[in-house]
Amino acid sequence: MNTIAISGSQRENVGKRDAKELRYAGKVPAVLYGGTSQVHFAITATDLKDLVYTPEVNFVEIEVAGAKVKAIMQDIQFHPLTEKIIHIDFLQLFEDKALTMEIPVKLTGTSPGVKMGGKLVQKLRKLKVNALPKNMPQYVEVGMEVLEVGKSVRVRDLITQDFTITNVPEDTIVSVIMSRALKQAEQEASKK
Repeated sequence: MNTIAISGSQRENVGKRDAKELRYAGKVPAVLYGGTSQVHFAITATDLKDLVYTPEVNFVEIEVAGAKVKAIMQDIQFHPLTEKIIHIDFLQLFEDKALTMEIPVKLTGTSPGVKMGGKLVQKLRKLKVNALPKNMPQYVEVGMEVLEVGKSVRVRDLITQDFTITNVPEDTIVSVIMSRALKQAEQEASKK
């Protein structure tokens, strides 16, 4: 999985007034959880663009006061009007401790059902994956070569190696349904 490096500065004071001053200076208050103690720090808002405004999921390497920690983005808060980031939480990662993340689905191949005129419907765009940090995939690949009209790929159909998908096994990820044009063509063919 990709890792984005971010450096922050330790916060001296923790409170509303201090957070407001940080935001006015173009910084975002942040907290790192999961270690022996919580770490309160501030990050420049522009440093978060590659982490927040992307469909991909990334690990974060945070450097605060000379110490580097590997983490994931746990929670983020936006201002209701300006949509600027006003607070962000990170969760520290440990190599021997499994975690669950929502990982994007990547469709691969060509569906024979779509070639025949069927309509592709993707119901799940992300899957919940449980794995150790070293085994966490960048995306979950779903092959569409088996998708005929009326067929679907469910979570239980996926074969995984070093991670487990925790979604309900009966959940449909992607399916090919009969399009209106294909239905009409079948009806016309049956009338003849």
